[in-house]
Amino acid sequence: MGEDEKRLPVETPAAESGKIDAFLEKLKRAPAARPQEGRGRLIFALDATASREPTWDHACRIQGEMFAATASLGGLEIQLVFYRGFGECKASRWMTTAGELNRAMRAVFCVGGETQIERVLLHALNETRKKSVQGLVFVGDAMEENVDRLCRLSGELALLGVPIFLFHEGRDPVAARAFKEMARLSQGAYLSFDLASAGRLKELLAAIAVYAAGGYRALAAYGEAKGGEVLLLARQLRG
Repeated sequence: MGEDEKRLPVETPAAESGKIDAFLEKLKRAPAARPQEGRGRLIFALDATASREPTWDHACRIQGEMFAATASLGGLEIQLVFYRGFGECKASRWMTTAGELNRAMRAVFCVGGETQIERVLLHALNETRKKSVQGLVFVGDAMEENVDRLCRLSGELALLGVPIFLFHEGRDPVAARAFKEMARLSQGAYLSFDLASAGRLKELLAAIAVYAAGGYRALAAYGEAKGGEVLLLARQLRG
């Protein structure tokens, strides 16, 4: 493990409490994610299991757009989180340049294993309680966990003002249903893609970085300028 990485603990899920309907009532009153001062903070989480290796390489090449798009808004801090193999889930330090993030991603190789999305969500909650985080990006192709727990944690993130932006690679219907519900409960967005259309990630990741650095108004202005799917993303958040 590199000195800039920390292994995320395996946490026992809290007892199930409340229902989805109760969360939805609270979410109506939740504030929109927006940095209060300084740089926006964004957690960039990826499934690094074996099936994702081709797209991981692509993501390494395009992630710099996230920093470039936020330069005029005060910049961005990004933390890389990934899981792979048997129970391995790690988080990097917070980074402020594309070069740092690229080096961190290049040091990771994909290994077969089961999904660990719950640990990613628990980590995002813990980080946000320490210092405000404006968004969580997750890129993955599968979901092999208790969906009710994932939905509960997604709702908790919304209460802290952290929307989840779920990029679903492929066409797994189980993952699609879970990711869409997680996006809805977190007041985030669900977007699907495949390797043939992976170029869409470049503009969409940049748009999410703009949201993290400048809030919804900055994203809306960026969407009007870019058009296309970036504008649709802004409208999805507004809805």
